[in-house]
Amino acid sequence: MNRRRVLIAGALGAAGMLFAALMVVPVLFGASQFMFGGGVGGGCVDVSKAGAQPAAATDARAIPANYLDLYKKAGQEYGIPWNVLAGIGKVETGHGTSKLPGVAKGENYAGAGGPMQFLAATFDAFAVDGDKDGHKDRYDPDDAIPSAARYLKHNGAPQRMRTAIFQYNHSTDYVNLVLDWAKKYVGGDFKVVQSAGVECQDNDLPANAGGLVQRIIAFALAQRGKRYIFGANGPDAWDCSSILQAAYRSVGLSIPRTTFEQWPFGVKVGKGKEQPGDLVFFNSGPGTASDNPGHVGMVIGKGKMIVASCSTCTPNIGVKPYKRADWVGVTRPLARPDFKKKLSELAVQQPGG
Repeated sequence: MNRRRVLIAGALGAAGMLFAALMVVPVLFGASQFMFGGGVGGGCVDVSKAGAQPAAATDARAIPANYLDLYKKAGQEYGIPWNVLAGIGKVETGHGTSKLPGVAKGENYAGAGGPMQFLAATFDAFAVDGDKDGHKDRYDPDDAIPSAARYLKHNGAPQRMRTAIFQYNHSTDYVNLVLDWAKKYVGGDFKVVQSAGVECQDNDLPANAGGLVQRIIAFALAQRGKRYIFGANGPDAWDCSSILQAAYRSVGLSIPRTTFEQWPFGVKVGKGKEQPGDLVFFNSGPGTASDNPGHVGMVIGKGKMIVASCSTCTPNIGVKPYKRADWVGVTRPLARPDFKKKLSELAVQQPGG
């Protein structure tokens, strides 16, 4: 849902500065939310650190006390650094102090209103009754500030902070201005995260798997954050089947290239009996059916798989649940007789496999 309109520059102070800000912060309606694409390959984001609440610095004293408290409360509740919320509040309306139309009441010429400058439709979709009074009011900072935090969260913050702020107002200058204020409020020692959706919590290898299976999974996990391109064979981009072929090949095992070929290749195992390293198949994609699945991932344990999903997914390649409605079945390539023989050979060469 696009949030809107030209930047209200009331937050910058004097009226003369307001017009200057409007001149240097163009609105790029229709710009891609993926303009801040994030890191590529193998990196991960510690979500707890991405949403950490830093200490206020001297510049934060200029924030009205009630607003500062609300920024911190909403930041804690939604995992958004409070100083980013404060940066938005500053740039939008000077923490509600601007006298421009659409701040205390009414709307500006683009239809935005309230201290955090919401369009009515956007506020209705993400509104929070922050003060628990039974009303959601975009002109009430008790409601508007947590609503802004919720909206940022919806758009990817804190893992994809720049993207989320850009969605708040489609301008790169706006993003930079908000983050400049966010840094000032905590003394300058503040860095935002802009990941490709890869989280550190998915780094652990399955403890119940042998060393060789762990190496297969480790290869696949190292591809997280890279691009999905249909037909790609790496090393910078993969599709759902090529990444798995490469993962097995990394330990000297050869499985077929395509999903349609991989489905009959492994030994079928029942749902609920899957193990790390098994392949999970889905009735998804062109030409697929319940007996001819067209999408595949690899079990890593705890109901999760490593999978190259799609070019518009976030991340393109990452860890996701595999228990979904279009789940067809599971195969175990390592249970093939020829693979068992190969595994015994590899175990000698690579102890622990």
